[in-house]
Amino acid sequence: MKIGILGFQGGIEEHERMLKQLGVETHRIRYIQDLDKIDAVVLPGGESTTMGIFLHNSGLLKPLKEAVEKGMPVLATCAGLILLAQEVEGLSFASLKVLPIRVRRNAYGRQKESFTSQINLSFDKAKPFPGVFIRAPKIEKTLEGKVEVLSLLEEQPVMVQYGKIIGCTFHPELTPDTRVHKYFLQVISSKN
Repeated sequence: MKIGILGFQGGIEEHERMLKQLGVETHRIRYIQDLDKIDAVVLPGGESTTMGIFLHNSGLLKPLKEAVEKGMPVLATCAGLILLAQEVEGLSFASLKVLPIRVRRNAYGRQKESFTSQINLSFDKAKPFPGVFIRAPKIEKTLEGKVEVLSLLEEQPVMVQYGKIIGCTFHPELTPDTRVHKYFLQVISSKN
């Protein structure tokens, strides 16, 4: 298995470290031909406007969208989630629009309002997960019944799944806890 990580900007190295710790090979995605080398993709946190511009300018926007629509598994964190959302408040950049949710960017405030909070994961209830929220978006609404909520913070979804697409408003790659990435590997391996 080889997992691609969108390699323009953001938390690339942190996802690489986490996946390598789990024994998975990674490849940075910067060009269209890179999509042929991977089984799944991670859209890291970072700056969603910048990442959207890079996706558009590199020509990756359409082929990546098509790959995801055909079933390529995706783990998207923070800005990556914004890139996947069908509806984004104040959207002014190119996005994939493959995840039926509505999000609001920087919903918790600026960088100085960033925080960590213990959240529960529906797929592993053994102990809370340390959710790191940095200029995090908020999932305001799921737009289709097939979107499963995997974690909540104050009754607000912070992690969702839609088929083989997993979206987090937080940064699991910034913790020592590997459970979110392990779950993603299970999703990749599942037959559904």
